[in-house]
Amino acid sequence: MQINRNTQSNILLLTTAMIWGFSFVAQRKGMESLQPFTFNSIRFGLGAISLLPAILFFRSRQPATNRYPVFSKLEFFGGFCLGGALFFGASLQQIGIVSTTAGKAGFITGLYVIIVPLLGLLWKQQTGWNIWFAAFLAAIGMFLLSATESFTISSGDLLVLCGALFWAIHVQLISWFSVRYDVLLLSLYQSFFCSLFSLLVAIRWETIALKNIIAASLPLFVTGVLSVGVGYTLQVIAQKNAPPAHAAIILSLESVFAVLGGWLFLNEILSLRGFAGCALMLAGMIISQLFTRKRNHAL
Repeated sequence: MQINRNTQSNILLLTTAMIWGFSFVAQRKGMESLQPFTFNSIRFGLGAISLLPAILFFRSRQPATNRYPVFSKLEFFGGFCLGGALFFGASLQQIGIVSTTAGKAGFITGLYVIIVPLLGLLWKQQTGWNIWFAAFLAAIGMFLLSATESFTISSGDLLVLCGALFWAIHVQLISWFSVRYDVLLLSLYQSFFCSLFSLLVAIRWETIALKNIIAASLPLFVTGVLSVGVGYTLQVIAQKNAPPAHAAIILSLESVFAVLGGWLFLNEILSLRGFAGCALMLAGMIISQLFTRKRNHAL
């Protein structure tokens, strides 16, 4: 039975990675019709709405005495903080993806797996040799993937990299809030606040047109309902029977699916140097988690 549960968790995690990876293609396509903040406002709004059925389902299966309150000042504060980090990460990624490829954006975003433990140094969290080695591999890999023949890196790649920093901050915040509040409710609130912040910026600096929203309906559905709603729900279900480090290794395959999606749907082609960079970055992502998992089991 345990083998079946582990297999089911691995399948769900792999499905989640595939949804998240292919969503980079949808984000890139969405920019053909909508501006970045308008796009993020709608997709995170859809994501928040799509989470409601999952929240109602899981709450119905919990004893009334164990349920988190749906509305509380502390949970709204948690959602506000998470939504802020999500807003900056998603905004930088969405703006950057305009001038880079879906595949490169997927791999660069995946560097948050390595940035998370490095940020932990600020809170005196222990960082093993594998993290430093992984960061070294990832840095070389990113250079091979992103640098041009004139040794310059595009502004889009740099923006996505800055976005990865905020994704890492987001993960650190989740690790603090998730042990105190219901993770699905936190996801609902963070999506709501991210949507709200994006909407305020869009109203001030962008032009919002209904015809453009309709034209981007498919990318909005994929990135909102599937990526945020379905993807996050699958992740929560899968991680009930999967250690966090093991889950992170499978979820890091998101970057591979981003490259595959860019090749299949956007005709994006990587050079041999680009593939070598992707291989080094993926190796760094896996090493950063693999030896951490072994050390945790030893403890």
